[in-house]
Amino acid sequence: MRALFSYGLALLILLGAGAWLSTGTLVMGGNGPGNGEKPIVSVIEGKEHGPVATALGNAGLLAEHHEPEVDPALTIAQRNEETTGANAPMPDVRVQTFTAQPMPIEVPLRGRTIAKSSITAVAETAGTVDTVHVTKGQRVNVGDALCTLDQGTRAAAVAQAQAGVDQANAALAQAQLNFDTNADLRQRGLAAANTANAADVALAQAKAGVSQAAAGLDNAQAELDRTEITAKVAGLVQDPVATAGAMLNAGGACATIVQLDPMVFAGMVPEKHIGLAKVGLEATITTVTGQSVEGKVTYIASQADNATRSFPVEIEIPNADFAIKDGVTAEAKVNLGAAPGHLLPQSVLTLDDEGTLGVRTVENGVVAFHPVTIVSDTRQGVWVTGLPVTAEVITVGQESVTAGQAVKASPAATTPTEPVAS
Repeated sequence: MRALFSYGLALLILLGAGAWLSTGTLVMGGNGPGNGEKPIVSVIEGKEHGPVATALGNAGLLAEHHEPEVDPALTIAQRNEETTGANAPMPDVRVQTFTAQPMPIEVPLRGRTIAKSSITAVAETAGTVDTVHVTKGQRVNVGDALCTLDQGTRAAAVAQAQAGVDQANAALAQAQLNFDTNADLRQRGLAAANTANAADVALAQAKAGVSQAAAGLDNAQAELDRTEITAKVAGLVQDPVATAGAMLNAGGACATIVQLDPMVFAGMVPEKHIGLAKVGLEATITTVTGQSVEGKVTYIASQADNATRSFPVEIEIPNADFAIKDGVTAEAKVNLGAAPGHLLPQSVLTLDDEGTLGVRTVENGVVAFHPVTIVSDTRQGVWVTGLPVTAEVITVGQESVTAGQAVKASPAATTPTEPVAS
């Protein structure tokens, strides 16, 4: 039963296809223009305008044949001359006027963000960590306390040094008094002249004692101050971070601070553009997370990478809120300035017979082809160079004409493309 259904369905499809084909046209070549064409149904009926053909024609299902208006007396060459030769009517094209305008020149770079620096705050003296004032991820400023070491006997050493300074100052005051008294007595003739040397020596020794005591106090105070480890840069605290009770020797790490403001974009400039790269150029950096920020080129390497033949560059960008993280993939567009160019719709670009990319224009009623170079591609169009300052660009019909051909040009209805940044 299923086989009968399949065969029946196939027969119906075959009959339908045959009926559809019968409404078509049979073409027999070699009979000249308009000859050798007849409806297939007429071939089947054996005569023109049979009952089936008439019924299909009245129903609008039969293909209609209109013989072309061709002078049978003309040769094939004469007919081609009328349609494509010098006597043929000029083709119609649509043109739009484009004028050169400042074209931004931008070099795209791929790279990633890196922290300005990563500083490890270390102990300058040995001691046990008494207090840790920060945690991982905490933001710190310059001078903020990070770790405090056990002071031990350092405070007592400062007090002792201060006492030594006080004693030295007292000795200096006594020596100065003795010196002044001796000078007065010698002036009045009541003391021998050789006593002046002894007074001078005693005063000098007292002054040296004061200097030595002050130095001892400074050393003791500095040793005490070293128990307080503070941040030398602003940033975020990262591992490693010391723990309370740990023993730190001189040079031991208390905490690591990652400096995120300013942030740095590190990328590579191709060698073909290195001649245009300069420190101080403006750049726009866009991260894969969608963040966009303006920056300036701060470093250009003088030596290319051996593997890529590109030059490392760094672009410094502000990051006061620490929103941009370290190590994020990003793209930078470095603004190299501007040059004259044309912003055209992509649809006007075409190829000549040699495969050269260019634009067809109309100059004094004749088609001209201008090779162009695409500088950048934008959503508003393509920036190109290679055109005259003002060009009548063919926007409709450029694929149907060739350079040197006379055409009938009329203005296009579209609005000229506005200049935009690429």
